[in-house]
Amino acid sequence: MTNADPPPQLHMIWPQRRLDAPPDAPLPAGYTLRTYRPGDEAPFFQIMARAGWPGWDEARLQPWLPRILPHGWFLVVHEATDAIVASAMALRDEREFGSQGGELGWVVCDPEHQGKRLGAVVSTAATLRLLAEGCRPIHLYTEEWRFAALRTYLRLGYVPFLYTPDMLERWRIVCTAVRWPFTPEVWEADFESLQSS
Repeated sequence: MTNADPPPQLHMIWPQRRLDAPPDAPLPAGYTLRTYRPGDEAPFFQIMARAGWPGWDEARLQPWLPRILPHGWFLVVHEATDAIVASAMALRDEREFGSQGGELGWVVCDPEHQGKRLGAVVSTAATLRLLAEGCRPIHLYTEEWRFAALRTYLRLGYVPFLYTPDMLERWRIVCTAVRWPFTPEVWEADFESLQSS
């Protein structure tokens, strides 16, 4: 790896012990949760750009479409403006951990609507869809500087996967930054339980 290469993304899993304890995130007043409808692509590209992922267009979206579960693309609409302000996808997985599973992907919230836990709302909806589909394991990827997203995933019940030697220290820094208990022994047990299921 050269100095220009970014470090591997952080990886989180939905623990086996939480299969019967799904996440919950209430929808705030003034917003509606729904699934994708034809024509939602352009506003999705716009919120991706505003949230720091520029360059999304039809060509970039195409490879993801076959992986989205039926009724698995969730959107939050701001009722006063009818604008899409948050999104997440429940994705069929490529083979992770030696089995076919599911991935919580492309969670995004319009910066103008941050602080209302809309990321938690769409993440919850997508996680519930993955659980209902029977996807095992369920996981996600993110970056260590996305503190709001990391706090959301930890609160919902996702746990860190320590898949490279440097992950322990990286997660120690994240946990300090987001004021979350640093419990690698619990996370390791969760992964071992996932492998044995």
